[in-house]
Amino acid sequence: MRRALLLVLCVVLTGCSAASEPAPADPAAPTATVAVTPAGPPINPSIGALFLEGTHFCTASVIHSGPGDLLLTAAHCLHDGEGGEYATGISFAPGYHDGVAPYGYWDVSDPQVPDGWASSSDPDLDVGFATARQAGSTKTLESVTGANTLLTGGGFAHPITLTGYPDEREAPVVCHGTSSQADTYQMRVGCPGFTTGTSGGPWVVDPDPETELGTVVGVIGGYLYGGDDPDTSYSSYFDTDVATLYRKMDARG
Repeated sequence: MRRALLLVLCVVLTGCSAASEPAPADPAAPTATVAVTPAGPPINPSIGALFLEGTHFCTASVIHSGPGDLLLTAAHCLHDGEGGEYATGISFAPGYHDGVAPYGYWDVSDPQVPDGWASSSDPDLDVGFATARQAGSTKTLESVTGANTLLTGGGFAHPITLTGYPDEREAPVVCHGTSSQADTYQMRVGCPGFTTGTSGGPWVVDPDPETELGTVVGVIGGYLYGGDDPDTSYSSYFDTDVATLYRKMDARG
């Protein structure tokens, strides 16, 4: 459903479709109470769109780190998966809306995904990190936008705020729902309208009432790159593999 970077290039260059993706049995539909609101300028400035060649194709968010430059998104937004490689030339626009990047564009570099994603496209490890810096500026991304914290091993059920940038929109969509465990070792939530482009969108719990910054427990990804239905989103569970990768990125400072 969501656009993995590999799928973006595949569709553009060869005309293939999402039907070519490996498809496990469709998990049962989740139960969740949601309220969906199309968003204008997002209250949480740490969430933004990832761009490649002038087009936004995924969603990412700023995660607290020592260096203050860390992004969290889905692994498939950064790496093709089995047999593939890391993408280059990506930029991040925090708070993007209606063609405006209020905090500018930030160059994305040093992408890192779990070994299980790079070697075998393991949907349980569809989580990735990268750094973002702005040319000509000494300010860190986190000092400009603020940052969410990361929670690993926190369980599957959470009241969350989910945000993502659909390809067909120039502003994010926001959903308030309750996550649960999927039939696989993943999380899911019922949130209408999360179409292609929302991959990497953060699942935020306990947001601050003023800044909307909170704790991220998931990102849209995992099962079929986030799901085969725009009304149900999935996330790989944040376990020790994600915690280890985060510590590696955080220790750079």
